[in-house]
Amino acid sequence: MDPVAEHLVPDDPARFANRELSWLDFDARVLESAADPRVPLLERAKFCAIFSQNLDEFFQVRVAGLADQVVAKVGRVSPDGKTPTAQLRAIAVRVGELVDRMEHLFLDEIVPELAEVGIVFSSWGELDDDDRKYLVEEFETRIFPVLTPLAVDPGHPFPYISSLSLNLAVVLRDPSTDERRFARVKVPPLLPRFVVMPDGERFVPLEQVIAAHLDRLFTGMEVIETFAFRVTRNADLTLEEEEADDLLAAVEMELRRRRFGVSVRLEVDARVTPEVRELLMRELNLGEDAVHESVAPLDLGGLWALHGLDRPDLKDAPWTPVTQARLAATDDERVDIFKVIADGDVLVHHPYDSFRTSVEEFVRQASRDPKVLAIKLTLYRTSGDSSIIKSLVRAAERGKQVAALVELKARFDEAANIGWARALEQAGVHVTYGLVGLKTHTKTALVVRDEGTGVRSYCHIGTGNYNAKTAKLYEDLGILTADPLIGADLAQLFNYLTGYGRNVQYRRLLVAPHPLRTRLLELIEGEMAAPPGTGRITMKMNSLVDPAMIDHLYAASQAGVEIDLIIRGISCLRPGVEGLSEHIRVRSIIGRYLEHSRIFDFANGAGVGEPLLYTGSADLMPRNLDRRIEALVPVIDPLLQRRMREILEINLADDTLAWCLDGDGTWHRAESPEPGGTVDTHLRFQELAQARARRDVDV
Repeated sequence: MDPVAEHLVPDDPARFANRELSWLDFDARVLESAADPRVPLLERAKFCAIFSQNLDEFFQVRVAGLADQVVAKVGRVSPDGKTPTAQLRAIAVRVGELVDRMEHLFLDEIVPELAEVGIVFSSWGELDDDDRKYLVEEFETRIFPVLTPLAVDPGHPFPYISSLSLNLAVVLRDPSTDERRFARVKVPPLLPRFVVMPDGERFVPLEQVIAAHLDRLFTGMEVIETFAFRVTRNADLTLEEEEADDLLAAVEMELRRRRFGVSVRLEVDARVTPEVRELLMRELNLGEDAVHESVAPLDLGGLWALHGLDRPDLKDAPWTPVTQARLAATDDERVDIFKVIADGDVLVHHPYDSFRTSVEEFVRQASRDPKVLAIKLTLYRTSGDSSIIKSLVRAAERGKQVAALVELKARFDEAANIGWARALEQAGVHVTYGLVGLKTHTKTALVVRDEGTGVRSYCHIGTGNYNAKTAKLYEDLGILTADPLIGADLAQLFNYLTGYGRNVQYRRLLVAPHPLRTRLLELIEGEMAAPPGTGRITMKMNSLVDPAMIDHLYAASQAGVEIDLIIRGISCLRPGVEGLSEHIRVRSIIGRYLEHSRIFDFANGAGVGEPLLYTGSADLMPRNLDRRIEALVPVIDPLLQRRMREILEINLADDTLAWCLDGDGTWHRAESPEPGGTVDTHLRFQELAQARARRDVDV
């Protein structure tokens, strides 16, 4: 145990772990999946790609935000007591360690092991004459026509370098004057990151192919040196209050500004000369601490293309989501999904349960059913070929009342959501863009149906986006219900989002930013007040950051409440510290699927000995509790409660994919009685999904 952690007290800022460093710890756990020999080789390469892309986003948003605070001389410190400058220093050290680890894994372990199975990363210098002849033809026909060399001299100012683009810094000599010149060549982003050789299993970095042909771009000049580099810019979207009157126009303006965001990181070939390094730093207005030299190829996010190879022997066994028995078609006829939901709530667990035959089918049938009067739905992120968008358009064309609340401020999906919003509006859908100052993050859908004897509401409330693509990669939960109280609550929520309202009251839902924070704090206090030995809290979420929530959990631990937290990403809570959190345990599941669901289970939440369990879109972060529209729904059906607790129990029993957090902030793999582990969360849920499809289990 860290000596500091041994002496923590309730008011000590050190009782909180730093948010940014905890995020980097999550990325470190992702990276360790690339080192795990139990993971198939192409999956290990994929984890290198995920690590690289995660780090890109971290710099675009988190580091950029801290850098802004330093420039603005913001005096505020983080809950753990660090100034923005101190956080940036700590981040620089940690990122350096992680990048060194990633380069070692990729160059010294993954690349040689790939070569042993016939997948070879080749440099230009390693190619024979036939290979080079092929690449010359590739360059002339596919690459050369889209290149644009940009000179830098008194008549040509240093060009704008777009964020995350891969570039070549080229030093040239003019033979007629012996003068040295500098030029930049942008590596075309729409071309594959690696050029594939004719055998289909050898790869050459695109920038090396371009570098070998620079004489075609700079005719008559002598190429002296070439170095790859890459710039990361501030990509956080901020809206001025005066722009918020027209949210669509404001977001479009901010997207244009993002292209010209301030530079926050320079990645450059480790062979770079001091001359070129200093030029890039000067032109990009970056200090020494923002420069990251790399011996590996830059932008290893391009390894996703490698994962696309047809080598099933080097990947996880494929998984096809199943349709649970209640939703399965019979005698070649589609199930009447409204009848199924009317007969009892349905819990879907993606990617194990099919998103297509549950959520998409729910919206599809609603769009075609003549009894359906209205469909209302929130869209935070969706896929390019969205079946749900098509269903909403079809419903509007058939005269149904269709309302879509499109969140324009969903980070990095703003442009796509603007496109969806306009397409839906053109089809006659009532489109709104949420509330000023709040992101609409909740994942909810409401279908209003005239059933002759009256109007009935059918609802979907989930933890994941209405996105068929991510539903195959993200672990998420959703409840399909015809509970009239939940339907009334959801109608209230949509009216609040699309119209005006204050002090909205909900019977079943917990909604942020209004009652959600208060109610969760009350539920934690309820476990503290329960009879001795009976208090218990189990929570599963993406991140735990909120100081008030953490302090309440500390207080509950000191009152003897047993607390298990399953947190995929950031945890600012320090578990297992004597006198502070000895009754709290924190673990993280990292594997083939991204853990994304949220579950909150209170053993005495509905009364002494009566448990209360919620699921929904909210994490325990200030932004989720105070600056977003979120919704949690209670799981009422006893069978579904049992299945939810089974999810928690399997996560807590995992000794294959699980990591455990110590009070000093270090993570270690969960101990297992057998080599390789005995419980793998993702494999176990696949087995249970297949059993549900065969009706071998109740739900």
